[in-house]
Amino acid sequence: MRIIGERDVETQDQLLAELRERGVRSTQATISRDIKELHLVKELTGYGAYKYAVSNHRASLNIAGRLRTIFKEGVTSFDLAQNIVVIKTMPGLASAACAAIDGMEIQDLVGSLAGDDTALLIMRTNEAAADFCSEIHKMLK
Repeated sequence: MRIIGERDVETQDQLLAELRERGVRSTQATISRDIKELHLVKELTGYGAYKYAVSNHRASLNIAGRLRTIFKEGVTSFDLAQNIVVIKTMPGLASAACAAIDGMEIQDLVGSLAGDDTALLIMRTNEAAADFCSEIHKMLK
């Protein structure tokens, strides 16, 4: 979303190249699916070309569902230490994982912190952390 907000991206190939420059590996099939799930559309620019943009109807869509997909595809492993859940992601995707988690409105989540490929989740209790790890395991199946 940041890429299409910063640049006029006309093709999926251009989007793949922009992602590669940021260290994110993907395939054309994944990009195509993500474009559909993020409800991106092509709009006419002032230069007579088309670019990807966010659909005007996007705000009313189920954000949590899309974020769960991002979470499922970006997480590589997870573990817990008492009430802290540590999530490892593909490079550059820890923020997306945290956004997905924040969008899930988890009752026992105190807060989240994202680096490049690691996210820390602080849960209220050790039991809540263990329960959430069980949920992550189900989500990643």
